[in-house]
Amino acid sequence: MRAIAFAAVALLVAPPVYAQDKQTTTVEKKTDDDAMKLPPLPEDRTIRQSATVGGRAVAYDATVGKITVRDDKGKAIGEVVYTAYVAPGRDPSRPVTFAFNGGPGASSVYLNMGAIGPKHVQFGAQGDAPSDAPIARDNPNSWIDFTDLVFIDPVGTGFSRSLVDEDKTKKAFYANDPDIKYLSKVVYDWLVKAGRLRSPKYLVGESYGGYRVPRIAYELQSQIGVGVNGIVMVSPYLDPASGDGATALSPLPWMIDLPSMAAANLERKGQLTPAAMAQVEAYTRGAFASDLLKGRSDPQATARIVAKVTELTGLDPTLVRNLGGRVDSRTYLREVHRADGKIGSVYDSNVTAFDPFPWSPRQQSNDPILDALIAPTTSAMVDFVTREVGWKTDARYNALSYAVNVAWDRGKPDDSPVSDLRKAIANDPKMSVMIAHGWDDLSCPFFASRLIVDQMPDFGAADRVKLDVYPGGHMFYSRSDSGAAFKRDARAMYR
Repeated sequence: MRAIAFAAVALLVAPPVYAQDKQTTTVEKKTDDDAMKLPPLPEDRTIRQSATVGGRAVAYDATVGKITVRDDKGKAIGEVVYTAYVAPGRDPSRPVTFAFNGGPGASSVYLNMGAIGPKHVQFGAQGDAPSDAPIARDNPNSWIDFTDLVFIDPVGTGFSRSLVDEDKTKKAFYANDPDIKYLSKVVYDWLVKAGRLRSPKYLVGESYGGYRVPRIAYELQSQIGVGVNGIVMVSPYLDPASGDGATALSPLPWMIDLPSMAAANLERKGQLTPAAMAQVEAYTRGAFASDLLKGRSDPQATARIVAKVTELTGLDPTLVRNLGGRVDSRTYLREVHRADGKIGSVYDSNVTAFDPFPWSPRQQSNDPILDALIAPTTSAMVDFVTREVGWKTDARYNALSYAVNVAWDRGKPDDSPVSDLRKAIANDPKMSVMIAHGWDDLSCPFFASRLIVDQMPDFGAADRVKLDVYPGGHMFYSRSDSGAAFKRDARAMYR
């Protein structure tokens, strides 16, 4: 099953596969009257701050504000809360970047306080714990020195909320297509509100946010009348149909995961390099795919697969033989660290936690990274909004909402983000696209994007769609070196 868990950025498009507290998935039924009785959210509030980025102090105005979502008749049906960091002076030539995380059900806090915002709280790496002090410090890898930043929390995440009952909320907000339409309008409304329609505009989306931003770009371009200069997709969930075994004849699910397993094994041995991974990728799309398709027609095909997959993954050869060389990600994560009594994270298989139920036939705990990131990110963001900015509210902040994820109408898996990306690029010869992944990610493996990009036309230039892969996993930017390399490559695209 493809990437089916809440992610720090992920929260993909099917119900989480890991154990959950049943209370977190209960959705209270509300009527419109009940929703409208909610206490009003505060008015927008702005403070001046600065952060040391790239060795120099960068001043910016930090704003927490809201944008009202209205239906076709003009009725207010939701309120989207955003956090914006804008350099003083309102230079119309300065880019503005809109950032979305994934899920569905994730707020934008992970890109904000983990990747590109001016302040940073550590999470997503080995050794990080829920009890770590949620202290946000200057982020040396922030993008604030070359673009303004607007982090948008979809309805049901962060402090954003619906103003209609449960059924209307699902129809208006918790489905693939409506999500794209109202979030595109939020981007437009912010541009009008801030007087920034003349500025260069960029979109950044992580995980399911990587599903969102190509579609938002095309919606803005073709329906709302706003051009987008560039798109950055971080560990994107690009093609829902490719990894879920859409056909029993497809080798793709096995092909997509294997390079990330191999990367993690190479990293554990201190041998992870682009050159080593090039050999892994060549095998995966060559002999591995060919032998998978041969199946029983070649009695030696399975033996060849088992030998090579054992070498690449570092798994027990008996286990690999029993699986016919077809290792699924959940088995891999459970087995690769079993000797140490630990389990690996789907977001970075080399980030581990002790397995509380090591003799169970199935994993009964949640993901190691997922469980460790909610506390520090939630506390740091609420502290920033309520204490530093002074945007006072008693509402609960939802960094990750299981309720939204469970309620989501996923529709039929298709390639809408890739199709919309192709159309948006074709329509605008000046649009640039960057796709960024971590080698070790098994929730949104980099090789899926590699295969997708290689099937696209060049649109007149070979680097119109650029794929960069860094050490680390889904939140590769949690490693300072990978975060710095990511910033360097993104800045080059903005230029």
